[in-house]
Amino acid sequence: MTKAERAAYVASKLAELYPETPIPLDHKDSYTLLIAVLLSAQCTDERVNLVTPALFKKADTPQKMAKLSVDEIREIIRPCGLSPQKSKAIHRLSEMLIELHRGKVPADFESLEALPGVGHKTASVVMSQAFGVPAFPVDTHIHRLAQRWKLTNGKNVTQTEKDLKRAFPESEWNALHLRIIFYGREHCTARACDGTVCEICRTLYPDRKRAVKTKKA
Repeated sequence: MTKAERAAYVASKLAELYPETPIPLDHKDSYTLLIAVLLSAQCTDERVNLVTPALFKKADTPQKMAKLSVDEIREIIRPCGLSPQKSKAIHRLSEMLIELHRGKVPADFESLEALPGVGHKTASVVMSQAFGVPAFPVDTHIHRLAQRWKLTNGKNVTQTEKDLKRAFPESEWNALHLRIIFYGREHCTARACDGTVCEICRTLYPDRKRAVKTKKA
């Protein structure tokens, strides 16, 4: 298969497996999504979803969050890990949303990435899922699978994002990045598949005998 043929097969198969693409992080608007995505750094979505109800009960808007102390936020989000850094970021970004954006989450990459704790991946998730702007956030699952399927050389996540954006139509990016994550969690996991086990890997590379050594993100 050519790279274009592999990409077309991947897109078709994943759409068949995951016709619906619900966002794994529980939220009700762009602000709560932003906070949930920030909390998900080096933490599972499942754990974030266990923590955010208590946090959002106390503060589900920038105005309410800014009134909490950093210590109060840290105590609630402690199970997510990196709580000292995340609590400071959440508190300060909430203040900045009030100061700079009238309490609203901005719908542009530059403004989002200027907020504390918000990198390109977090901004991409918010832009794609909250505002419907085409983006291709690359997490560890996507980085791993893109290498196994030879859709990227895996040099780094920035390169992987560029390669995937070239491989797939822009109209598919927002759903596809979630579909790849779902598949990476359920079938082509870091341990259960090494590039030779899951259905997509076997279909794309039926003669592959050796495990694929993926470069870390």
